[in-house]
Amino acid sequence: MIFQALLIAIEVLFITVLNYYMSSSYYSLDVLYCLPVIQTARFSALQAQTTSGAYTLPFVAIICAIAWSAAEAAVVWPSFPIDAFLMNVLTRGVTFTIVARVIAKLWREKDFVRKDSLTGLANRLELSTRLEAIQLKSFASGSPYTLLFINIDHFRAFNDQYGHQSGDDVLKQLAETLLQVTKSQDVVSRIASDEFFILLPDTDETLIQQVAIRFCKVAEKKLVESGWTLTLSYGYATEVSKQKSLEDLIRIATEKMKSNRINLKA
Repeated sequence: MIFQALLIAIEVLFITVLNYYMSSSYYSLDVLYCLPVIQTARFSALQAQTTSGAYTLPFVAIICAIAWSAAEAAVVWPSFPIDAFLMNVLTRGVTFTIVARVIAKLWREKDFVRKDSLTGLANRLELSTRLEAIQLKSFASGSPYTLLFINIDHFRAFNDQYGHQSGDDVLKQLAETLLQVTKSQDVVSRIASDEFFILLPDTDETLIQQVAIRFCKVAEKKLVESGWTLTLSYGYATEVSKQKSLEDLIRIATEKMKSNRINLKA
């Protein structure tokens, strides 16, 4: 966060200085002030859950408006009227704020389309897109990839007994655990209510057995620590290149799930 703030500050300063020296010519660089505003909007969209995000956009918008107006006024200072300076700061600050909020909203909606709203994991669309990329890599290198399916057994009964809020807490806890134990190149997704899929590149059938058990045991510890005694089942589908669609892989992983069950003991 500090790095992004420093980068935006340097960018605003550079544009202001450049704009000041170009003001005596016929060239205008005023539009460049939109760049730090856009960058801030993108950063704010990525940090949508933080409290500071609500204040970052108008703050940067006002800074850009002041910098732009100051560079403009400095050319003819001190004859530049103060009321015109204040009016320019106000109108430009409001405009930048509106533009930034619209851009941030568009970024958030773009990310929302590809993410599960409850857990923040990839949804089916994102999983399908990432699968295509991994399949192309697998075709070129000949390396296998695996789709791992992890399911919470009797989750509907758990919801009925403890309520949907507890059910949501379980899902978020499992999602957080899976993100912690997987690698950055792995794709963790939630497709249905209690169905989680993990796409692992460069993973064969021998390795996935060890990986699946390790994932489930870590999840066992986390869930039991939270007071939930549940059962996880897992299945998997290993392929090379694009021989199966996502639906085919899900079907194969689901069929194998029944024979691989991890009991979570209190």
